[in-house]
Amino acid sequence: MGQRKGEIMSNIDKYETRKKMVYDFMCDDMYVPMKIKELCIVLGVKKEDRPQLEQILLDLQAEGRITLSKRGKYSKSEIKKTVGVFTAHQRGFGFVTVEGEPDDIFIPAEYVNGAMHMDTVEITISPVTTGRRKEGKVVSVIERGMKQVVCTYEASDNFGFAVPDNTRFGTDIFIPKERSNGAMSGHKVVVEITSYGKKGKKPEGKVVEIIGHIDDPGTDILSIVKAYDLPVDFSEKIMHQVQNVAKDVTPADMAGRMDLRDWMMVTIDGEDAKDLDDAVSLYMDGDNYVLGVHIADVSNYVQEHSALDVEALKRGTSVYLVDRVIPMLPRELSNGICSLNEGCDRLALSCIMTINKKGEVIDHKIAETVIKTNRRMTYTNVKKILADKDAAVIEEYKELVPMFEKMAELAAILRKKRMKRGSIDFDFPETKVVLDEDGHPIDIKPYDRNVATKLIEDFMLIANETVAEDYFWQEIPFVYRTHDKPDSEKIAKLSTFINNFGYTLHIGTDEVHPKELQKLLMKVDGTDEESLISRLTLRSMKQARYTTACTGHFGLAANYYCHFTSPIRRYPDLQIHRIIKENIRGRMNDNRREHYESILDAVAKQASETERRAEEAERETVKIKKCEYMSNHIGECFEGVISGVTEWGFFVELPNTVEGLVRVTDLTDDFYEFYEDTYELAGSATNKRYKLGQKIKVVVDSTDKIMRTIDFKPAE
Repeated sequence: MGQRKGEIMSNIDKYETRKKMVYDFMCDDMYVPMKIKELCIVLGVKKEDRPQLEQILLDLQAEGRITLSKRGKYSKSEIKKTVGVFTAHQRGFGFVTVEGEPDDIFIPAEYVNGAMHMDTVEITISPVTTGRRKEGKVVSVIERGMKQVVCTYEASDNFGFAVPDNTRFGTDIFIPKERSNGAMSGHKVVVEITSYGKKGKKPEGKVVEIIGHIDDPGTDILSIVKAYDLPVDFSEKIMHQVQNVAKDVTPADMAGRMDLRDWMMVTIDGEDAKDLDDAVSLYMDGDNYVLGVHIADVSNYVQEHSALDVEALKRGTSVYLVDRVIPMLPRELSNGICSLNEGCDRLALSCIMTINKKGEVIDHKIAETVIKTNRRMTYTNVKKILADKDAAVIEEYKELVPMFEKMAELAAILRKKRMKRGSIDFDFPETKVVLDEDGHPIDIKPYDRNVATKLIEDFMLIANETVAEDYFWQEIPFVYRTHDKPDSEKIAKLSTFINNFGYTLHIGTDEVHPKELQKLLMKVDGTDEESLISRLTLRSMKQARYTTACTGHFGLAANYYCHFTSPIRRYPDLQIHRIIKENIRGRMNDNRREHYESILDAVAKQASETERRAEEAERETVKIKKCEYMSNHIGECFEGVISGVTEWGFFVELPNTVEGLVRVTDLTDDFYEFYEDTYELAGSATNKRYKLGQKIKVVVDSTDKIMRTIDFKPAE
């Protein structure tokens, strides 16, 4: 037996030696591509050994080391090197995003080669794909992405180490004592990395800022602000510019504008809103509705290329964190002259649309205007008028009530029309975290979407569509809001998954119409599995972004869409206001077109990136406050719904939108197996099942503020 094994091993060795010889021969600089016949002659391969050579060539091809031309000639593969940005995973592997590649390249842990999160790396892409994703290896790190990291500091006798908040960083950082800047254990610090460490050696760094102690009020949120590098304060130069901005609208400012000050119009916002950037008006013209959406003319006060403008572009958007807003523009502007305050003359950019009973915009005008709002309304009061029929509130605003009733009528028509064409409405409960004076969470509740919030939503959508379509047909350089069709593979996965619940998706030739997804969401409405299927549907879609090409908005089932209605808090809106105004004033000559063509791609890219950053930071602050809130409820029992099932446990969502994990290791009454196709855990002895959408009582077991996780255990 031993002899036989030895023979086999020797044959394998022989085969590998020959394979190496063939490959080395092709790698020689003198080699010219040859057919198999020529290779046999040059290499002196006997007739009986030819099948082995054929096998070697097939193997080398499969490994991607050699290629076969159309003319049947073999040559060495040219290994292409590509540059991209590395995203690390806490389990050691990662992904590289390469411009022009539709999907990220998967990097197995053994080929990461010292790359860290956000590094710019050079990679080779393997020609062989095992799964669907392309795989690659990191060849070298071109530029380090994370120069500074927010950490929790732990002091030792002669040194300290810093544990990064971002788990993707993957390792703690060694801090020599003399570089600790006086930090103590439990301090949140900003660490500048001085050495990224070599094999087996930890990265080193120095403490450049102490944010505060982990238990101090506000330190947690400030840590996230620092981690995402969100700019907070405005420079003196910018504040000086703001001071010089006019406080009132003068007759000179109004010259040449449409005067709409005698029109009945209102702002409708949340109770605590300070930056009122949109007002709405409505009157009837026969059977047609004349809807005015009036937006604060921010571009009148923020001149292109000024310090204010450069800073606004850098920020890209206002960031709404749990306990603070980091504005795109200084508050003196956004809450002052650019806020459409009740009874004040204000400059605006208005989109006035004539809409028929079918919800079609049959005429429109985009104009520079001067306006004066009659009342500052809140969503709550408009809801009391329209839905609750509250007599006291109706009396208080009686002169406006007929307009609100017509508004509700028009909003219903617009919504119906949008639904008919397939627009998808994700009605997720957004989370509102209520904090006390010290920033501790005292309540978590879902945000209320009501008739008033939906009304404003409907009006803003129609204005954004109208402006986008107008500028598309004028062929003027512009910034659109686009949303690509979902990836067919993700839709196929979703389709398989919902089959388990008895739902189907009609998928046309490799793509799905938004109407299909909308129908699905309507079917699951009110069911146990609603939240889960809605979430999975959302995950199967792409992210909306800003682009200069108008490729349509899949989620809204709209051919033309842009963001026009919030220039105080979004840069793309401010950007297109400038374009619109130049065009209205007849200044859009070739020179200006060229100017916009040269800058808009970069503006769209910056706006998309800052929007992602803001969303992530917002999400993190909510997560951290949810953790803190639940840490005060350890040992308490709650009823929730199973919102996700994996092999390591299942997630439970509570009515207040908090989600926590029940680990499979805590299910001690049985051995549970995970069934991927039906997304459930089943006990092998008892056949007890935990599946999606199931109601369940859980006890809060533990929370981890650094990891932002909450653990539950099933209630007995």
